[in-house]
Amino acid sequence: MTQGCAQVVMISVFGASTLPFMKRLLALLIFLPGMAMADCVILLHGLARSSFSLSVMEESLQANGYQTVNPGYPSTTDTIRDLAYGTIPAAIADCAADSPIHFVTHSMGGILVRVWLAENDLPRLGRVVMLAPPNRGSELVDELGDLLPFEWVNGPAGLQLGTGQGSVPRNLPPVDFSLGVIAGTQTLNPVYSALIPGPDDGKVSVASTRVAGMDDFVVFPVTHTFMMNAPLVVAQTLRFLDNGAFQHGLTLADVVEEVTDAVTQGTILDLDGDDG
Repeated sequence: MTQGCAQVVMISVFGASTLPFMKRLLALLIFLPGMAMADCVILLHGLARSSFSLSVMEESLQANGYQTVNPGYPSTTDTIRDLAYGTIPAAIADCAADSPIHFVTHSMGGILVRVWLAENDLPRLGRVVMLAPPNRGSELVDELGDLLPFEWVNGPAGLQLGTGQGSVPRNLPPVDFSLGVIAGTQTLNPVYSALIPGPDDGKVSVASTRVAGMDDFVVFPVTHTFMMNAPLVVAQTLRFLDNGAFQHGLTLADVVEEVTDAVTQGTILDLDGDDG
């Protein structure tokens, strides 16, 4: 399922040499029998990131039977709208014909989806899970956006993610599609967090991830940068895609117990079908 906390548990038991096996084992453990096997999931990374940042999530989705499209896009070179139109239509075209289409996004990737869906109809749209989306903008942009290095690093799109009148997310309508939002409360940068009111993930406040019209919302002690690799985040993403709701009360212990049971019972020994 992920390289995150559960993998650390497995390293301590099995050793680092088993990481590829355990990674795939964890992905398979949250298999949801009722899932539509032909569904397509488009993954959209965040600002100044790459498609690789969602590779653990992508492998978990594939292990659960989803077709995935995980495009990279030049997030720091253009406006949010141009990035959305330059990325999403091509990703939709890569999905199997007539399959339902879901989205799993991180950070600014969710704003790309909102911009595109506000102006376009997608009859095959299924469900959307957004991880740490700045749906009400980010106070960091308000505080740091006037600094030249900020624009060098984050480009035109980054400057559109503030909370003021020029904010792209603040000027979008409420969502009218099935949406689950996951927010984080841990930080890798206390200096950034000091600039953000209330609980935050180091980049976006919990309050700013909310949006009118969303169907479900959960908060975990994870950071903005690495939340997509956290076992609970992956598990809850899969559950929302399948059921349209998060499994409130699910704990890391529940996920680790699934892993332990599978290892103890020997139910997953040879994922490639090889004998040795």
